Amino acid sequence: MSKNTVNLAKLIGLDLLTVGRWPLIALLLIFASAMAVVFTTHLTRAAISEKDQALVERERLDDEWRNLLLEETALAEHSRVQTIAKQDLEMKRPDSDKEVVIDLP
Repeated sequence: MSKNTVNLAKLIGLDLLTVGRWPLIALLLIFASAMAVVFTTHLTRAAISEKDQALVERERLDDEWRNLLLEETALAEHSRVQTIAKQDLEMKRPDSDKEVVIDLP
């Protein structure tokens, strides 16, 4: 190799920093913009997925709530309570002569 030989990588680097400065800046801005689009798309898809999971959980909880309301209604039914009071607790209705009525002023 002779003394007149110039390092090609060094020459390309100098050209990029002097003559090709604006195209290089434009290329970097385009790359940054593309990465921002990819990142935003990823975050949007993650948010949509989380929303869908929350909606599924809400529907499940809503169904469970309806079932619990039905169960509460069935368990609090007057005839059922009266039957349990008579059979299990051996309760009975007091005679009318044993009833005491209190009048509040």
